[in-house]
Amino acid sequence: MKYAIIDIETTGGAYRVSRITEVGIILYDGEKVIDRFESLINPESNIPYNITQLTGITNQMVKDAPKFYEVAKKIVEITKGAIFVAHNVGFDYKFIKEEFARLGYKFMRKQLCTVRLSRQVFPGRRSYSLDAMSVFLKIKIKNRHRAMADTEACFIILKTILAQQKADEVNLMVNRGVQASKLPPNINLQQLHSFPEECGVYYFHNKNGNVIYVGKSINIKKRIMEHFANETPKANRMKAAVHEITYEITGSELVALLFESNEIKRIRPAHNRAQKRTRFPIGIYHYLNADGYICFNITDKIKDKKTVDNILAAYPKGRLASSTLLSIARKYELCKPLCNVENSLGGNCLNFQLDLCRGACMKKEPIEAYNDRAKRAMEQLKLEFDTNFFILEAGRNPDEQAVILIENGAYQGFGYVEKETGQSLFDLKECIKPFGNNPDVGKIIKQHLKSKKSYQIIKF
Repeated sequence: MKYAIIDIETTGGAYRVSRITEVGIILYDGEKVIDRFESLINPESNIPYNITQLTGITNQMVKDAPKFYEVAKKIVEITKGAIFVAHNVGFDYKFIKEEFARLGYKFMRKQLCTVRLSRQVFPGRRSYSLDAMSVFLKIKIKNRHRAMADTEACFIILKTILAQQKADEVNLMVNRGVQASKLPPNINLQQLHSFPEECGVYYFHNKNGNVIYVGKSINIKKRIMEHFANETPKANRMKAAVHEITYEITGSELVALLFESNEIKRIRPAHNRAQKRTRFPIGIYHYLNADGYICFNITDKIKDKKTVDNILAAYPKGRLASSTLLSIARKYELCKPLCNVENSLGGNCLNFQLDLCRGACMKKEPIEAYNDRAKRAMEQLKLEFDTNFFILEAGRNPDEQAVILIENGAYQGFGYVEKETGQSLFDLKECIKPFGNNPDVGKIIKQHLKSKKSYQIIKF
């Protein structure tokens, strides 16, 4: 088994926009060092002052250094057939993988994290940072935050751990807890490691080719391996039936969520539970009472295809609608009788007697003040959209964007467009593949828009 111990320095912490400024690699076969490589790298962008203060690497130092494409071949060669090892491996691996993606090359290696290894071998320590582990193991780092110096420290940590750990235990961590002996006959570790570490939707097929499970993940390989590391009775039943695994890369996490929901409803796989529902007969609606207060209630008339005015949201079951309405009442301090989730006692609600209600049930709270909170509750409940807009997210490659269309208050579908074609409304609309709208996808989009994830909105 070979280990490529790696450390990089960068212009910042965001792998999609920051660039590598230095790389250090030690190739180790478990007994001796068999190769080394280190180089400054011209990031083709400015190195911020605070990064220079941390690493000591200046713009002048990298001015005449090779660009990443000039060292890419050496990195591929030295890491080929080796396990990619780093302290907090996700950081270094994502940066190197992204640099290769910009060159149109898919860089894939098995990974091993010395932070996770350290937690396993030396439990109970307050910190497992490189500095903390260096102090604990008496490692002297002469040029901290320079690539080769940090690689040397990580190398010593790895050697120390390998001297104490059984090879099978280290292999189990490399394989994310998957035991080869417990895999179904038609699935092996090599296959699992071959899956992309990208965002998308994956399918488990049985021996007849039928889809028995659909899932989504921002890292397909990682999520699939988690399935096969899971030893619960339910997971074992599903794993035993898996004969083949296929996938679709989406790039965008929102597209993955929407496509997964569509595929579960379309295929109705045996081992999926959530999002199978295709009918939403129960609704929450709003109205004004005789005193002018906004009220909420639940109806089942949707299932009879009868029209109910002011429907805000639809649900497959009454209990989901009831629990949602109760949660909304608590969050916005709404009067429970006015939300029809509690009968009033003698004209007022129980919360009023407990000083938890502001008195709308007794007409003591001003209508405007109460209705202001009720309107905010309505905004949270409703799954329709007030404007037409596109959501733009990362595509399946660096030159592409994913496009999601919201029009006439509802989700219309998604597609992909090349970045160089621009963002004209015509190009964006032309790329859309139609998909059905339903309360599940409305909820997915609303939740995504509230998140802090990176996306762009274009209204029209």
